[in-house]
Amino acid sequence: MSTIVKICGLTRRQDVMQAVECGADLLGFVFARSSRQVKPEQVLEICWGLPENILKVGVFVDAPLKEVIATATTCGLDLLQLHGSEDDEYCRALSSFDLIRVLRLGGCLQPMRKPSTTKSWATLLDTWLPNLAGGGGRVFDWQLASPWAGSRFILAGGLTPENIKDAIQQTQPFGVDVSSGVELALGIKDGKKIEKFITAVREADKLYNSCTNPDMYR
Repeated sequence: MSTIVKICGLTRRQDVMQAVECGADLLGFVFARSSRQVKPEQVLEICWGLPENILKVGVFVDAPLKEVIATATTCGLDLLQLHGSEDDEYCRALSSFDLIRVLRLGGCLQPMRKPSTTKSWATLLDTWLPNLAGGGGRVFDWQLASPWAGSRFILAGGLTPENIKDAIQQTQPFGVDVSSGVELALGIKDGKKIEKFITAVREADKLYNSCTNPDMYR
């Protein structure tokens, strides 16, 4: 088992390259209104020459379909992460793209999606906060992720180099997503934190694999 790592909210070439060098699998770019918002031309500039195995993820919040399709095509996005109230009809219009659909957990008044009839590449579980589309760098109760155990889900919300081992051990996600937890400032990543985060993920993977298959390290 190797947990997929997504570094999100990237805005600079040096941060993109640091994430790649440290072993990130997915790079996230926020096209919605945000302090980390980027433009398509900016993504093209900071992502040239990436290895083919590195997937680019575009983050959108209830954006017009034409805008999403144009941005995805221009930037060569591999995955579209839908962080708003996009319904199944909207998702079917994007059937030529792989989608990550977001569920926000932890709020007693949270809006709940109806069961989806469209297939997603993965489900991302984030923290519910009022008036915010994202998790605001806050952790939700990881026990709430238990219904998704064994499924293809990505854990987000307040993850840091310090808590990621516990997060993986408790939830066993398909992937993990970090943004503010590896930043110096809004949209400015800290290379040392990225390296520390990904190293901790791989250590958690090794521990999990050694427990489930005790012979593999003999």
